[in-house]
Amino acid sequence: MNGQASGLAMIGRRGFLAWGGQLAAAGAIGAFAPTRAWARAADLYPTIRTQFESYVSSGKLPGVLATIGRAAGMPDVIAVGTQGQGETTAVDIDTLWRVYSMTKPVTGIAAMILVGEGKMKLDQPISEFLPEFANMTVLTDPEKSLEAVPAKAQITVRHLLTHTAGLGYSIITKGPLLQSYLDNGITPGIVSRFPIPGTPASAPTPDLKTFSERLAKLPLIAEPGTKWSYSISLDLLGRVIEVASGMDFEAFLKARIFEPLKMNSSYFQVPKSETKRFVSNYAPVNGILFPIDPATTSIYLDKPAFAFGGAGMVSSARDYDRFLNMLANYGELDGVRVMSPEAAKLAMSDLLPSAVSTDGTYADGAGFGAGGRVGKGVNEGVYGWGGAAGTVAFVDPKRKLRAVCMAQYMPSNVYPFHENFAKWVLQDLGLPA
Repeated sequence: MNGQASGLAMIGRRGFLAWGGQLAAAGAIGAFAPTRAWARAADLYPTIRTQFESYVSSGKLPGVLATIGRAAGMPDVIAVGTQGQGETTAVDIDTLWRVYSMTKPVTGIAAMILVGEGKMKLDQPISEFLPEFANMTVLTDPEKSLEAVPAKAQITVRHLLTHTAGLGYSIITKGPLLQSYLDNGITPGIVSRFPIPGTPASAPTPDLKTFSERLAKLPLIAEPGTKWSYSISLDLLGRVIEVASGMDFEAFLKARIFEPLKMNSSYFQVPKSETKRFVSNYAPVNGILFPIDPATTSIYLDKPAFAFGGAGMVSSARDYDRFLNMLANYGELDGVRVMSPEAAKLAMSDLLPSAVSTDGTYADGAGFGAGGRVGKGVNEGVYGWGGAAGTVAFVDPKRKLRAVCMAQYMPSNVYPFHENFAKWVLQDLGLPA
């Protein structure tokens, strides 16, 4: 992803889970009127509509879309604008968007399916699946040298799910370890066919197995289980899932999540036949939108090195809403059970090691579950995350509320969708802001 995107998947200090008692004070979301026809949705959400229209009419974005789901059935859809500058095709619920780090909850839930089936355990060392991780080392001064000492603890499945494994990230890591990541192709995904200023060049490793083996040879930035640090861990978890399930990671996602949920528009490689509903990705610079990945020539039309479990998905709002709807129902949708209720609830609970704090991080003030941030206190069980190109989504199973926001710009902190989308949702539902 864009090396400038230090806001990758960043839900800020006042982000969508810092709701305090707002949702609790509102009572049951189900008391609101049932889902209206899509044509009337914009009238039901004046704050979201006004915000979206402002971004499009001012030229800040060509198109923006949100879905809001309550209880069962189809979500309301608020769609403004088109798939790209100068285009006439309007964005809709089946438009395709790069969701980047919104891939992480999908990978996290895939792992929790296996946890629920007893094929892996939360506190099981990953070296039991990937022997190359049996003897890791930890940097003594991460920002200045590669000097390292033997790790005192093993990396576990829990650590990978919660970014507490001590792994780095080429968009976050500094010092000599960053260059080691780049030299070994330990990169978090793809952005463009073209060089992006400020972004170091690095070709990804050729496959997920090689990715794992190369990563295991590099030192950690912290002792496993001691620090929350945004990382490559969900990509590595894809390899653990492969070994634990006996299936290719992408094939597992298709067989166990995409196909059962009828997520027919979720890809790691966009079929050329679907380019017609794929948005272009832009970098806003001084009021001008620069196309960094035009849909018609997108790098997502190529087969990736492997399915990046931390940032590789392209999906539609319809598909991601179905994923959230399954979680809102604790593992089931339309009569199809994807995971046990117990595994779903556990996935959306705070899985952080007891000694770890998220203060001052992208997850500031919250807990962390299976690849996504989770609320605390009155917001316990509210779960979600965002992506490097401005997308963000969350689900509140207790109140049967789910919401998805789709935009396409990088870096994500250029516009405040991550910080403000939930506020707009709350305001339009008549909840205190």
